[in-house]
Amino acid sequence: MAAKTKPTRSIRDIPPSVWVLGFVSMLMDISSEMIHALLPIYLVTALGASMVTVGVIEGIAEATASITKIFSGALSDWLGKRKWLAATGYGLAAFTKPVFPLAPTIGWLVAARFVDRIGKGIRGAPRDALVADLSPPDLRGASFGLRQSLDTVGAFVGPLLAIALMWWTSDNFKTVFWFAVIPAFLALALIVFAVREPARPQTLRAVRNPISLAEIKNLGAAYWWVVAVASVFTLARFSEAFLVLRAQNVGLPIALVPAVLVGMNVVYALAAYPAGVISDRFSRTGVLAAGMLVLIAADVVLALLTSIAGVALGVALWGLHMGMTQGLLAALVADTAPAELRGTAYGFFNLLGGVAMLAASVIAGALWDSAGPQATFLAGAGFAIIALAGLLMVDGKIGKRASRPGAVPD
Repeated sequence: MAAKTKPTRSIRDIPPSVWVLGFVSMLMDISSEMIHALLPIYLVTALGASMVTVGVIEGIAEATASITKIFSGALSDWLGKRKWLAATGYGLAAFTKPVFPLAPTIGWLVAARFVDRIGKGIRGAPRDALVADLSPPDLRGASFGLRQSLDTVGAFVGPLLAIALMWWTSDNFKTVFWFAVIPAFLALALIVFAVREPARPQTLRAVRNPISLAEIKNLGAAYWWVVAVASVFTLARFSEAFLVLRAQNVGLPIALVPAVLVGMNVVYALAAYPAGVISDRFSRTGVLAAGMLVLIAADVVLALLTSIAGVALGVALWGLHMGMTQGLLAALVADTAPAELRGTAYGFFNLLGGVAMLAASVIAGALWDSAGPQATFLAGAGFAIIALAGLLMVDGKIGKRASRPGAVPD
């Protein structure tokens, strides 16, 4: 994890289109979170759905998004174009938003949620690959950190707006859902009119079948090591729903429970960009290892401290680890995967991460039910230790391409 010496670059050097993609993510997240923060309650109280129905809807939606990412990423490599695939995904999400206030039955909401998640799946891998294409190698960590930071701002502004609007409208779900339409279409307009996709370098080879066995091998060993470490690490960072459950478990009033995720995302948003900058100047894997150590600390705090103040500290550490790891993992994919296969690389990365997240949440829930919250968080710390050990073992393999991103030919 040797330090790198590079000319100092600032936030002003990040390409304008990366900034725009960050604001696109932020606006769409505001829209989506305004709806998703209220949708389970709306389904149960207004439309009479069962909790099983809510679970099935969410499970199908997220599985659909994960599977779609593989094909959209590969298609962007085959076409050699990414912007319009990403815009199609944002467009599908935007045009489903009016369905939520208009839906007369649960079936309509299921269809809207399904199409919305297809949109998320379509845009995810091409958008990340586009950020990698746009970013100078020596600003890649900063660029991914900036996009992640803006995206995370949307993750806490959306629920806060939903709470404020529910108060202002006297709990009128449909009015809040209509307000959520506005940022969704602003996001679509931004990506269509303000993002400039770079020309495909003539030196890049054409890819005829990105998901063939030969091309999967061409992704390279360094990339697959990144995916393996990230997948094990995802087992350690199960759903943030367990942070909410822990806060309630130690006595936080139900009315204040949403503050848990708001606080976590505020720390996340504040940490993501600085972590990316530090990774560009020194060591991507070094900052990632530090983030894993922070997660271990968060898990230990959440397991052993049973006061509201203790949980608040654990939640803040959880947000800090997210800021120190999520954008960096995306940057490592760009560092290690061939430029002509970046869409496919992000597709596999997101799919396997989604599978690991599902497994992590199932394991966490089973441990919570059988042995209590302490077992859940201590198991998370154990998986994080394994991921950290794996990262340290393969740092040299990843570092051949990732430790000096400025040397990677793009």
